[in-house]
Amino acid sequence: QVQLVESGGGLVQAGGSLRVSCVVSGGTFSTYSMGWFRQAPGKEREFVAGMSRRGSSTYYEDSVKGRFTISRDNAKNTVYLQMNSLKPEDTAVYYCAAQQSNTYYYSRVGYYDYWGQGTQVTVSS
Repeated sequence: QVQLVESGGGLVQAGGSLRVSCVVSGGTFSTYSMGWFRQAPGKEREFVAGMSRRGSSTYYEDSVKGRFTISRDNAKNTVYLQMNSLKPEDTAVYYCAAQQSNTYYYSRVGYYDYWGQGTQVTVSS
């Protein structure tokens, strides 16, 4: 059974930084493309960042480009999201997700096979 567990969320002031992590167990991490999504209250879950299974390709939602960085450590079965210059509008529950498809549909919620439980990120002004 594949499990994804996020950690590292918390409360930070605007302009600050935070790194969230996601550990994958029960599967072969190196075969998964990985994505980060977020969901704010009353809004749909939205794509934030994605990385192909070998880490050769990365993708970002426009509003986080230049501020957020996705990375992965296949030896640790872990994917990270480094978030800098945080803004109040980045406040949301952040979810990691794993996709097995050979073609990586990085922004499509429905194409991800496994999801974590989420970690809250709150940015105060």
